[in-house]
Amino acid sequence: MREENITSWREFLLVGLLHQWSPTLFLWGLLFMFLIALMGNSLLIFLIKTDSGLQTPMYFFLSQLAFMDLCQVLSIVPQVLVSFVTKRYTISLYGCVVQISVILILAGAECLILATMSYDRYVAICKPLQYPILMRRSVCYMMSVAAWFWSTVQALTCSLYVLPLPYCKSNEINHYMCDYPALIQLSCSDNSAFERTTYFGNFMVLLIPISLILTSYVSILLQVVRVRSSERSHKALGTCMSHLCVVGIYYITAIVTYMKPASSYSPQEAMINTLFFTTLPAMTNPFIYSLRNQDVLEALRKVFQKHSLHD
Repeated sequence: MREENITSWREFLLVGLLHQWSPTLFLWGLLFMFLIALMGNSLLIFLIKTDSGLQTPMYFFLSQLAFMDLCQVLSIVPQVLVSFVTKRYTISLYGCVVQISVILILAGAECLILATMSYDRYVAICKPLQYPILMRRSVCYMMSVAAWFWSTVQALTCSLYVLPLPYCKSNEINHYMCDYPALIQLSCSDNSAFERTTYFGNFMVLLIPISLILTSYVSILLQVVRVRSSERSHKALGTCMSHLCVVGIYYITAIVTYMKPASSYSPQEAMINTLFFTTLPAMTNPFIYSLRNQDVLEALRKVFQKHSLHD
């Protein structure tokens, strides 16, 4: 095809919802997860910010995680619901790029924050005497800034690349949100160099953090075994297993989605995977990471007591 005959699409149709077996049932499920994620993460952020007993590195990172989860569901679910209600499934190229940027920034930062949380638990259990030094406030801030900075660089690399591409194949994205592998498939240019670059970035954001998480938890379990305390062992094992389940689902679906070549991109798989590394973790994280924690439950009890006294 000659370059002068290429017509580049500047508006796209998000038709993934229309290809669902039961769009209404899917939306009710999505709305339910959205409301649970909204309430759970908002409550967690409120408790951490207002309770003096939760001003520790662990809860600082938990508040970061809750904020990321909250922003992720807000960047996806309302747009899907509005599109279904208004029957308008169009999105401009610039709107698509903005959504890609936001989701990649939040997803990348969450991957790195999960790794810092595992390191925090490793230091607390395996090096308790060094914890005040290794996890002092300035170090926590630097870890958080580094996570946001690297994820932003990775996201902007992808979004700024796909913005000027010529899209001449189709303007239909078989997804309920914009996803850069889907846009790459619609492009009529050679993107092999870009794919190699994103593999390196995804390796830094996905595979290195998951290696750190696994190493930290293996070290924790070995330390617990050496302590030989039955009660502590059961508590630590239960906490590690619940954390690893969430981390495993999150990372596996993200790796399957973003570590595959664009030529093998499957819209059906991508729609399912998106739920598993955005909306589902946002719904379950407050319960698995925090609301089972006695410190958080105590802070929640204080809020209810204070409210009842005012009444």
